[in-house]
Amino acid sequence: MVSKKKALEMIDTIDQMFPDAECELKHSNPFELTIAVLLSAQCTDNTVNKVTQDLFQKYHTPEDYLNVELSELENDIRRIGLYRNKAKNIQKLSKSLIDKFDGEVPNTHQELESLAGVGRKTANVVMSVAFGAPALAVDTHVERVSKRLGICRWKDSVLEVECKLTSIIPKDRWTKSHHQLIFFGRYHCLARKPKCGECPLFDDCREGQKRYKASLRAVGGVS
Repeated sequence: MVSKKKALEMIDTIDQMFPDAECELKHSNPFELTIAVLLSAQCTDNTVNKVTQDLFQKYHTPEDYLNVELSELENDIRRIGLYRNKAKNIQKLSKSLIDKFDGEVPNTHQELESLAGVGRKTANVVMSVAFGAPALAVDTHVERVSKRLGICRWKDSVLEVECKLTSIIPKDRWTKSHHQLIFFGRYHCLARKPKCGECPLFDDCREGQKRYKASLRAVGGVS
């Protein structure tokens, strides 16, 4: 793995590349954000936003989601991957909010993770974006980028990636860096076709160097 100093230099470069990165899930309150993040699992933010554009006009409160048949809610979000399971979780989550939290989204990790469909990543996003608390959520982009750059090991778990990043990045930058790492992975260091040829981190990127050497071997450039 790269040193802590080098890792922070990489984070600084990504900061320069995407200074205005922010949450791209459209929402107007903590409840809508929680629903949107729940829906975003194994689904793009763009698809989620297309679905929630109508969803959030139809449903405004936890009670609204419970006042319809499950089949109707499933139909409302059927363009989302795993929509049947997510519809069940939305109704379970809504019931918990009413029964335990007076219909309001709680603002602690422990309480958030007690809700159906809400894991550590979702809780971190809600804590940081909705409530302004320092948190660094690790999604597929953050994990991939951190491992490709050598900030973390390939075998590291999601929690280990989070712990490594939060030990390197100053606490007051956790939320911003979370969004910037997502943007870097979503628009630059893509899963299938990363833009290595135009990447300012190429010289220090172990994955980029590996891909470059493989391309040379493919054309007979190196033995």
